[in-house]
Amino acid sequence: MFGSKRYNYGRFSREQLQAELGAKKMSGPRAGEEAPDFELSSLEGEEIRLSDYAGEKNVVLTFGSATCPMTAGSIRGLNRLHKKYADKDVEFLFVYVREAHPGDQLPAHRSLDDKTEAAELFREEEDVEVTILLDSLDGEVHRQYGSRPNSTYLIDKSGRVAFRAVWTRPRVVEEALEELLELQEESGKEHGVVRDGEDTSLPRRHSMLHAHRALGRGGPQAVQDFKKAMGTSGRVAVATSRVVEPVRLHPAKAFAAVAITGGVIVGALYAGMKLRQRRLQMRSPYYFPRPRRKKGDTGGYEAVGI
Repeated sequence: MFGSKRYNYGRFSREQLQAELGAKKMSGPRAGEEAPDFELSSLEGEEIRLSDYAGEKNVVLTFGSATCPMTAGSIRGLNRLHKKYADKDVEFLFVYVREAHPGDQLPAHRSLDDKTEAAELFREEEDVEVTILLDSLDGEVHRQYGSRPNSTYLIDKSGRVAFRAVWTRPRVVEEALEELLELQEESGKEHGVVRDGEDTSLPRRHSMLHAHRALGRGGPQAVQDFKKAMGTSGRVAVATSRVVEPVRLHPAKAFAAVAITGGVIVGALYAGMKLRQRRLQMRSPYYFPRPRRKKGDTGGYEAVGI
């Protein structure tokens, strides 16, 4: 068992990266096995027990944190699924765990109050609509389910795992959920293993597109630790997400900024062109500047009113 100090590491390092990703197989319950029961408090203060959904609802159980790029890349998709299946026998639960990339602004949790504040920040900044549960300080539930930064388990009505994803990809979760609901409707059974039970693929674009937003919550130290641990790929991810992410999240603002910038550039080019033309004219031997007229001067002609 890990203590809270070891579980909530203070700095992300290459050693931590290898510890989390080095294992060839994901620990935690596999497809077909019973999902470990737990009881956790939600941000609203409600006590929620996993076994309460047995026989009533399927559960999409996701783990994550505010400083995890993979979580940032998948949470909007989970919100979409939450809305889509609101009137079906599906419950979405998000377990808030340790910070994947702690830093000077959002450090490792030293108390449950720290974890609560981080979870509230995450909910506010990401507009999370899924119910957020607070894991214990030493990650008791997280460790039972494999301790991965952003895994998802699909638990059927029998309380067993029907499918698990090492990394949360909403599209894959949706496909597994659709297959499970169809299987339950056709067979009348509560349990079924779907999509071969597991997805281990790594959604690299989540890191490439959302690293800067998630790491930024941790602070400058979190960004530097990520770059150091990840090497070239980490530096590229931070640089890419810094540029691309604002366009993906706020396309209208991005296009407006481009339009304004483009207008300024075009205006500057046009003004420069006109100035150049004037200078060339002044150099010409055939250039005779027009005399400026004084106010009220009609140039020798009488003013005509209309």
